[in-house]
Amino acid sequence: MNATPDRIALHRRLMGRLALVATVLTLLVVLLGAWTRLTHSGLGCPDWPGCYGFLSVPQSAEHIAIAEARFPGVPFDASKGWPEMIHRYAAAALSLLVFSIAFLAIRFRREGLPLRHPLLIAGFILVQAAFGMWTVTLKLWPQVVALHLLGGFTMLSLLTLLTLRLRGRHVNPLPALADRLGHFRPALRVALFLVIAQIALGAWTASNYAAVACTDLPTCQGQWWPRMDFRHGFDVTQAVGPNYLGGQLAAEGRVAIHVTHRIGAMLVLVVLGSLLLRLWRPAHEAGLGRWVLLSGGVLLAQVALGIANVWLHIPIAVAMAHNALGAGLLLTVINLLWRLQPFPVARPLPKPRLINHEVPA
Repeated sequence: MNATPDRIALHRRLMGRLALVATVLTLLVVLLGAWTRLTHSGLGCPDWPGCYGFLSVPQSAEHIAIAEARFPGVPFDASKGWPEMIHRYAAAALSLLVFSIAFLAIRFRREGLPLRHPLLIAGFILVQAAFGMWTVTLKLWPQVVALHLLGGFTMLSLLTLLTLRLRGRHVNPLPALADRLGHFRPALRVALFLVIAQIALGAWTASNYAAVACTDLPTCQGQWWPRMDFRHGFDVTQAVGPNYLGGQLAAEGRVAIHVTHRIGAMLVLVVLGSLLLRLWRPAHEAGLGRWVLLSGGVLLAQVALGIANVWLHIPIAVAMAHNALGAGLLLTVINLLWRLQPFPVARPLPKPRLINHEVPA
């Protein structure tokens, strides 16, 4: 039995709302991950998916004694365990929501709703869960921590695109404006690549505890070009273990990472900022000006938060806001690219041709 247009619209709204909730929840999970990392709670529970063998952080004296007996080399600290477990609970809730969306996509697959996109997200969250496990079992190995953080941003991007497909309203501008806007798409893709690269640098900075390697601006350790060891700082062949809590890189390696992240920030500011300035007028004429302003505002706020992190020595609230706006900058650029894409417009059916000079009744 074929679904009616009203029923298809209802199913689209349902999936769109679930995708929107999943997007917001993913952002929360990313922020909880940042909170866990900033409070040095990444190994607050030495096992996975439980905590010292329990489904929650041990509370009673009896359970704490059992936990210490199970992991004698890992002192129990409830203040470290709770951030880690809250992060895991939120990630588990997100997984259930993503699988629900995938189930609906399969069920409504004959109604023209996205199918491969939700299935891709469902498959990717399994990969992300594996990286969450390895983050703990490999004792915060920087390569795994960085990839896990990038996976969170990837999940956020995929869900945002799904939400736009299901809920976004796209209006094709006039042909002349469409041509002008189309010229900006390649440059915007380059800017998106730079934003992703900068997020990757931020992930590497965080996983190697290099954010505090430079505590002054615009210089670093009082020098414009301090002693740095790029080979050591960007060595992705570091051995596993025994424990990376607090980092193991030498100071010159961490400085190299930090300075590279600063250079990347300046590059993103110049490239994306100049592009948004040039894009403003045609986008405004096409009714997309507010999205350009949003991207510009997030870009400036993100740079300001990066400066505040250095000057204020990485306060948790500022650092979490920096993580949030890093995600926000990525999503605003993705949103701009989506809205600049020409969407096909349904064409009217051709009029029937008269045959043998027939006169219609």
